[in-house]
Amino acid sequence: MSHGQHEIIVVGGGIAGLVTAVRAAQSGRKIAVLERLTDDRYVCNTRLTGGVFHCALNDVRTPAAELTQIIEKATEGTATPELAAMLGHNAKRAVEWLQSLGIRFVRGSPDPWHSFVLAPPNIAQLGRNWQGRAGDVLLRSLETELLRLGGTLLRGHEARSLVMEGERCTGVRVISAGGENEFSAQAVVLADGGFQANRELLAQYVTRQPDQLVQRNAGSGVGSGLRMALEVGAALGEMSGFYGHVLSRDALVNDMLWPYPWLDELLKNYLVVGADGQRFVDEGKGGVYVANQIAKLDAPASAWVICDETGWNGAGRERFLPPNPNLEKAGATVLHASTLDGLAAAAGLPVHALQAEVRRYNEAVASGRCDQLAPPRSTAKFEALPVGKAPFYAIPVAAGITYTMGGLRIDAHCRVLTTDGESFKGLYAVGSTTGGLEGGPRVAYVGGLIKAAVTGLVCAEDLG
Repeated sequence: MSHGQHEIIVVGGGIAGLVTAVRAAQSGRKIAVLERLTDDRYVCNTRLTGGVFHCALNDVRTPAAELTQIIEKATEGTATPELAAMLGHNAKRAVEWLQSLGIRFVRGSPDPWHSFVLAPPNIAQLGRNWQGRAGDVLLRSLETELLRLGGTLLRGHEARSLVMEGERCTGVRVISAGGENEFSAQAVVLADGGFQANRELLAQYVTRQPDQLVQRNAGSGVGSGLRMALEVGAALGEMSGFYGHVLSRDALVNDMLWPYPWLDELLKNYLVVGADGQRFVDEGKGGVYVANQIAKLDAPASAWVICDETGWNGAGRERFLPPNPNLEKAGATVLHASTLDGLAAAAGLPVHALQAEVRRYNEAVASGRCDQLAPPRSTAKFEALPVGKAPFYAIPVAAGITYTMGGLRIDAHCRVLTTDGESFKGLYAVGSTTGGLEGGPRVAYVGGLIKAAVTGLVCAEDLG
């Protein structure tokens, strides 16, 4: 049964989908947004966001050519050049466009990447108090504007498959409370996010043990757009990376321990060890990188952050909602002991192995030879500090996954590419449904919100 003609169908009602829809509606196009979830304020990743608009941890007002170079450097050249340029040249414009709709921003901190934080802010809180803040206000504002422009947002409508005529997409097949329908359109935009909540896809691309990752997300990103596009011959980009943070392992069973506090600020100066008491990752590359390496362990929920009194009351108190004192306040396990032997025993780690690893680490720190450790420990970005002052601390940790970085290959106009490198007619993808920008050897984090806003804007303008 056909559900009528729409010029453009957008699959997914997060920031990427609604930016696409509103911008296209501004050009007079007839738009329908299909959202799988049914609640009035459906909980997707955008609804939960802290609301920081940055580009590779830089101010979006950085000159376009410089931003493009920053992305290319951060990803060590693995970002698709035309996508890096697209983001670099449109980041500032995307934020200004949101401001033109009445979206308000505040400065979150003196850091340049906190220059544009959605208001009212949704950072520095335990738990998920998102109502009336940041992403919730953003989505409600965008929906209001879409409706004012004559567009439609249909909740409880799940896109199941694409309708194709050769390599032209002409609609989607949808299931809802009213049954199965076919929505015809001149173009379809896939904007349903990543696959972070799909255990099967996580096991295929990210981790051997998806149940040992903390779902630091809304649980709505299950990769439906990815699946539908693959069924018609779409190409994938690099798939292994994700944006996330290192969280207390107790967050696997305690919802008060995500999305904050995270352990990134502590581990960047100290050690992360596995169940064998030995380091397995370069902590100096930061929390997003470390979270990805934890996920690659045979047993991801087996890692520990090790520090001393100086670290716990120094780096452990840095930034908003730091681990000290917020981990214990929210019910997390934090072990401490007057000796490393006692700490290892309390944590169930091999005593001699942990002693030897901390000794090697401290010697490397003292001699300035952290590059000789196995694995090497970089210090260009974050200083390595010794573990020497009792009491000593061990915090059991796990990787928290917010969104996946891999996805569909697109061109600079957000048109989905075939496995032959040609673009489909009438099929687009935006936001975290796409790949080719983030990731690479260092799991470079470019920014989910700015990627969503820019791709949505660029896509809508290509639609005309």
